[in-house]
Amino acid sequence: MSLFENKGITNGEIINLSPSEAMECCKNGAYLVDIRKEYETDYKTFEVENLILLPKNKLPENYKTIPQDKPVIIADSTGLSSKKAIMFLKEKGYENLANLAGGIMQWTRDNLPLKIDNNEALAKPYFYESKPKNFVKSRLVKKDFSEK
Repeated sequence: MSLFENKGITNGEIINLSPSEAMECCKNGAYLVDIRKEYETDYKTFEVENLILLPKNKLPENYKTIPQDKPVIIADSTGLSSKKAIMFLKEKGYENLANLAGGIMQWTRDNLPLKIDNNEALAKPYFYESKPKNFVKSRLVKKDFSEK
């Protein structure tokens, strides 16, 4: 019997777990693989026993670090990129996979355990969970005020 049996909502080939279901599964031995970018995990991470930090851009060359014989939950910021990671892992032979619906944003809203490094928060005053570091800068528009 799979740890994910009778849990979550299945959408096509993917089981989507709520954060509380994912937490329960983690307490029962599931691994949680956080595929967010490194700058996102520097500040806030999931506080679960079997956590693997593996940014999605490093997944193709490092996916073998994910146990294939254990239940695995893939997580990101919002639960969207993780679905692509699950499809990639299925192509590589992984079977016991689930998606964290809503990602760390919903996990945070549900007040589930987090490890927060406040020093990182202070070091990155323009930090956005779902946007790159330079998001604010890239959205600035220079305007010539001398024109009328």
